[in-house]
Amino acid sequence: MSVYWVGDIQGCDEPLGLFLDQVGFSASRDRLYVLGDLVNRGPSSLEVLRRLHKLSGSVKCVLGNHDLHLLALNAGARQPSRTDTLDPILNAPDKDVLLGWLQHQAIALFEEEVLMVHAGVLPQWSLSDVLQLAQELESILQGPQSQDFFMTMYGNEPAQWHPQLQGMDRWRCALNAFTRLRFCTETGYMEFKTKESSAKAPTGYLPWFEIPERQTASTTIAFGHWSTLGAVHRKDIWALDTGCVWGGCLTAVQRDHISDMPKHIEIKCPAYQSPF
Repeated sequence: MSVYWVGDIQGCDEPLGLFLDQVGFSASRDRLYVLGDLVNRGPSSLEVLRRLHKLSGSVKCVLGNHDLHLLALNAGARQPSRTDTLDPILNAPDKDVLLGWLQHQAIALFEEEVLMVHAGVLPQWSLSDVLQLAQELESILQGPQSQDFFMTMYGNEPAQWHPQLQGMDRWRCALNAFTRLRFCTETGYMEFKTKESSAKAPTGYLPWFEIPERQTASTTIAFGHWSTLGAVHRKDIWALDTGCVWGGCLTAVQRDHISDMPKHIEIKCPAYQSPF
């Protein structure tokens, strides 16, 4: 049995298929974790969802900002963006099945001794904090409050976490960290404008994983979201978004046993050059 973690797919089904073929992925034997942004910007988001849904017994995903955007569009809580490529999903006959499956994916997972999120975690959060907050968000997304949640989840405030935050302020702040975070201050104040590499941090900010005394520093965290960061493989972080949708590679990590050193895999055959 092999376990794989793969970065942002963003509607690029051909590289995903090539990756699964290259590693000889077996749905009965292997396990695949997808680190969010399954859809959007690429040409084949519907095909990606259909492929992963078909493999759902052996696939688990965390939700990224583009996945949440799709769910918000479907709920009528968001207007399409000029750069969206989501109409084939929204018009598909199996839309309800696919989006029902997507909506029941996780915000964070801790399995195989790896914490998985789409973007990042705040420095004040312990592993138990991360899982508790993710569970709160998952309960809302999967429950009768989801429609109201989609209507109010957008916005940058509050940009700093406080344990006493309640209600929508609490959930919006946590969701922004899980799905949008790149840079923050040592006190956890988040900055959302900068999308450059870690070397281009705004004054007073650091990449979230470089904050001194980060509470999750002893936990391996796998994430995507940050294509300009590139692939990073350290004991404490695996950064796996290498911009497949922008003409880069689809990047993955393979591990056959928990004690094994992870193997880096790149599919150097992008199927799509985004016009955006």
